[in-house]
Amino acid sequence: MRIGEVADVAGVPTQTIRFYERRGLLPEPRRGANGYREYDASVLTRLAFIRSGQAAGLTLVELASILDLRRDGAVPCAHVHSLLLAKLEDIRARQRELAALEVELEGLIDRSARLDPADCSDAEICHIIAVEA
Repeated sequence: MRIGEVADVAGVPTQTIRFYERRGLLPEPRRGANGYREYDASVLTRLAFIRSGQAAGLTLVELASILDLRRDGAVPCAHVHSLLLAKLEDIRARQRELAALEVELEGLIDRSARLDPADCSDAEICHIIAVEA
């Protein structure tokens, strides 16, 4: 298959395929006599893996580490498991941060409803978000 066919089947732009090649996520394809890239069907599996990994929140660097392990003959399941656990903990930490921010914003919104704009001084810049004494 040529790059355009691969892109159509995989649902990605040709530039994405070239980018993945440069990053080492896809192997260099063989070249036909005309210089065109010629891909075998395995590239579709690799592209599907990359898209699934990204959907799970994995970065391209993390996906490359998984592919490197597989290329070296190792089964990457334990590595993938640890990456996913780390992602989950990151998500949970961000959720806690967002919950705290939600409370803070609700407080500021409540405060803004109680304050009179006429009472706001130049020194405070904005008394809604000014530090309370």
